[in-house]
Parts: sequence; C-alpha cells; structure tokens
Amino acid sequence: MPEIYGSIVDDKTRCAHYQLRLDIIALRFRCCDKYYPCYQCHEETSGHEIQRWLRSELDAGKPVVCCGECKAELTFSQYSGGGARCVGCGARFNPKCALHYDIYFDLS
Repeated sequence: MPEIYGSIVDDKTRCAHYQLRLDIIALRFRCCDKYYPCYQCHEETSGHEIQRWLRSELDAGKPVVCCGECKAELTFSQYSGGGARCVGCGARFNPKCALHYDIYFDLS
C-alpha cells in the first residue's frame, strides 16, 4: 500500500479539501513521486510546484492513482477508462475529478 501525504482525514484518502463519499482517490505527483489526495494538499505540504504527467509517461503505464478503498494503484488508462470506478474493487470515484485532469496531467 502506498503512503499518502497531505491533510488526510480518514483511511479512504479523503482530505481536508475533499470529503464527499466518492472522494476516495489519491494521485501520484510527477514532481516528487508521492501520493496526495489533491493538489491543495500537495501545495500546502510539498514545498515545490506541481509538475504534470506527460502523455508519453501516462501511455507507458506507470500507476498514477491510488484507490482509497482497496489501495490498488491504477494507471491513467485504468483510471480514466474505468467509468469512475476502481478496476480492482469496483468502488465508485467522484466523476467530477475529471474536471481537474489539467492540474495533474498534460494530455496534449
């Protein structure tokens, strides 16, 4: 199970910024190779700026998302193509997280 950093409030990876029932993912940040529940947790505690994952890195299949329910590490393809569900345990994720892809991923 990967270590999760930031302002975590429970064992499902929810944080001080995102605490809805479906807010159960953590994202691996390219700049530090650490998982945080959200960009705000990273900004508050990491001491450096976010570097987005490049499309070529995402296509290579490195895990970049951790399911807060089963702690499975997912590739971007598994995460983005999973219908807002974990491909491992079926837990539902917040579909609105896709609105923040541009913070974490350079998909150009």
